[in-house]
This record gives sequence, structure tokens and C-alpha cells, in this order.
Amino acid sequence: MSSPRPAIAYRLLTEAIEALSVAGDQVASDDDLLCVLTMCEGTTRRVDRVAVATVASLSRRGTFAERGYGSVTSALADLLGWEHAQARRYVTVAEHVCARIGLDGTQSPARLPATAALFDTGRAGLRHVETIAKILATAAAGRLSPQVWACAEAELAAKAADYTPGQLLTYGTALVDALDQDGAEPDDHPPARTNELHLRRHRGAPGGTLKGRFDDAALYDAIATVIDAKARPLTADDDRPTPQRQAEALAEVCGYVLDHGDVPECGGRRPHLNVIIRLEDLENRARAAALDLGGTLSAESLRMLACDAAVIPIVMNGAGQPLDVGRATRTIPDGLRRAVTTRDRGCAHPGCDRTPSWCEIHHVREWEAHGETALRNLVMLCRIHHRQLHHSEWLVHIRDGLPEFVPPAWIDPEQRPRRKPLPHLIAAA
Repeated sequence: MSSPRPAIAYRLLTEAIEALSVAGDQVASDDDLLCVLTMCEGTTRRVDRVAVATVASLSRRGTFAERGYGSVTSALADLLGWEHAQARRYVTVAEHVCARIGLDGTQSPARLPATAALFDTGRAGLRHVETIAKILATAAAGRLSPQVWACAEAELAAKAADYTPGQLLTYGTALVDALDQDGAEPDDHPPARTNELHLRRHRGAPGGTLKGRFDDAALYDAIATVIDAKARPLTADDDRPTPQRQAEALAEVCGYVLDHGDVPECGGRRPHLNVIIRLEDLENRARAAALDLGGTLSAESLRMLACDAAVIPIVMNGAGQPLDVGRATRTIPDGLRRAVTTRDRGCAHPGCDRTPSWCEIHHVREWEAHGETALRNLVMLCRIHHRQLHHSEWLVHIRDGLPEFVPPAWIDPEQRPRRKPLPHLIAAA
């Protein structure tokens, strides 16, 4: 080290930690051991405070930039052997709890003054500060007035001493949502929803990784319902962590399907889902609903789900109490489903090759518009094209007993009907 002062301080700190370690080895009571443990945490937070202040100073001086680094995070990772996530945590905390120096040399308070004061006393750790910074950087927090934002920061800092970072995140998110009474500006062009699942095998090792995202509430709820049912602890002594139980539940369900061949056959029975409908929504022709695990269905998604599923309606009153639980009913009888399957031979949309086992039945004239459940009003669609019909300008109708699809004008200005060529009909002709 270039200066003797840091070297002396480091020596004293090392001696103090060594003395604490010896005390931990020699104490006789449980209370003394617990005291040593809390002292270790206090020491860690004090050292973290020094490290954060040092990171802030180096960042203000441009020390790492002078040494060829484009970011402080990368420099810390190389200098201290940290993962980038850990280095980024220190940088984030430094940016929010340390005083800021302007270009003219004037000093401004920390971005999170109440949190900085708590961090300085050692009552909050790095993760607490990082969590508060994350909450107050959300779009909802950005819509708060400066006064309300400052009050929210003070409230989060007050809770940080008693909450874990995870609990603080839950509380803070709810707090900001409650304060953001107006919500986001209406978006006439919302971003496209993402539904994807990535399966990757491990290289040079057995197994693999599954990573998915489901913005569609119905898709997510179908998966979550099955996993939730199978992931419960088997016995009182089942101490498997929740992620492990969920992973093994998914594998168990898939294994059962493979072993028993319990797969929808030629558009066979669809999954049973409980749809929770408020009484006022039911009286308003069921324009909204919620699934078991909290996902909210739009009117379009509800109509799509009602096209071809075993739906169990659960009607709720204004106080959230169930008024009536209906019986699971088949929207499309099996015999009629076979007739639609014989005619369409899978998804009827032009260019789609999905087989009947991957398809659902759609009412051409929707059920809420008194569309009849008859062959002349039904068409077989895969889930992708089923959703497309409910959420886009595509249209479908039955002409001469066969389904035809009319594209939007931006695809075909003349909107000429399109029909899928069916080999069995061509051969018959």
C-alpha cells in the first residue's frame, strides 16, 4: 500500500477480527455465540460502508476511467475478483447513499437521504439499499410527485431495519402502487405479449435448463395450477425447498403423460380451469374474469377460453364471497368435435399444419352473440390462430360448408378470402 495510514488501519482491523474469532472459539454460552454472530454482521456492514464510500470517491475522481475502464463495475470485478452482479450492487449503493459532487464542486445530498442515514448507522445492509433503489426507480415511482416520492423513500428506510430485502420489496411495491393512484397513461398500442419457453441441454453434463415467460394469464395459470397441485409437501417431514418440489412436480406430470399416453386425442378433452367471475361482470355479459392463481382475463381471452374448454364458473359477490359454483360443462360435445375434426383435419387456417390433437374449436359467431354450437358455426384452430382471431382483424366464416379466412386490409387491400387446401376433398373432387 502506498500510504502507511491504510496499512495501519488494516492491521488493526485484522487484529480486531482475530480477537473476535478467538472470543467465538472460547465462549461457553449460547448467548455469547449469538452476540459474536451479530457482531460479525455489524462488522461486515461497517466494512461495506467504507467500501461503498471508497467506490464513490474513486468514481468521482475518474480513477478507473484513467486506467482504461469504461465502467466502474468492470473495474471492481477485475480488481476484487467479484462477479459483475456483486460489483454492480456496490456501485448502485454508492450512487444512492453517498453525497453527490457537481461539476462546479458543490455538494448535494444523497439520492436516498433517509436510506443513507440508516445505512450509515449499520441498521441496513447493501441488499436493503439496492432494493429501495430498485423500487423507487420503477415507472410507478417516477409518476409520484417529489414530495410523495420523498415520503415513500423515508417510509421504506424506516421499514428496512425490520424487513428482509425480499419483504421490503413486497412492501415497497405495494406502497408505490397505492401511492400511484392515477396509474400509467393509457396505451393505445400496448406491446405484444410474450409467451415463450426455452429448453437448453447442459453442455458436457446431464440435464438442462428450462426458462420461460408467459404474459398470457390463461397459459400461465394452466401451468401453475398443475404444478401447484403436485408440488405440495408429501408429508410433514418433506423438507424439500419449494423450487425443488416445483421442478420435480413438473417432471412428474410430464412423466405421467408419457407413461399413460394421456394426451388429447384428435382434439380431445381440453383442460379444466376454474374461472372466477364477479357478479357484476356476469350481469354485464362476462366481460372480465380472474383465474385461480390471480391472473386476470381480458374479455377477448375469456371469450377464447369459453370457445372450447371445460369451464367451471365461480360467481363472486362484491365482498369476494362465492355465490355459486357451477358444474364443469362441455362447450363442444364429443360427437360434434369429431365432425369438425373430420371436415377440417387440424387447424383450418391457410398455411397451418397443426394436427387436431393440438387444436381447439372456435365459434364463428361468438357464444355471447348467441352463436349456435353447430357444425355450420364451428371451425378448428390451433391456439396461435385461435388467439389471432380473437385479438386481430382477421375474420372467418363458413361458405359452402367449409371455413374461409378474410385477412385484414393492411395484409390484402382487396381482402380476398383464403381457404386451406384439403387433400381429402381434392381427391374426392
